[in-house]
Amino acid sequence: MNSLRILLLLAKATTMITKKQLKETIEKLPEEFSLEDLMDRLILLDKIERAEKESERGETITEEELDKELEKWFK
Repeated sequence: MNSLRILLLLAKATTMITKKQLKETIEKLPEEFSLEDLMDRLILLDKIERAEKESERGETITEEELDKELEKWFK
């Protein structure tokens, strides 16, 4: 992963993580890891955090609504 891609992915991250979350993420990685591995984990953590907040705010759709949206995409 090149530096520009990493910067673009970081710019898309909208939630804040705590030092504790960062430490836990790093602890789960092997002894040696690439910056790309770390970034992938942090981006996943960000996506999970955003999804949880959206769910808490009721910003979800039903399975039926999802099926309708998917039908539109695959026509």
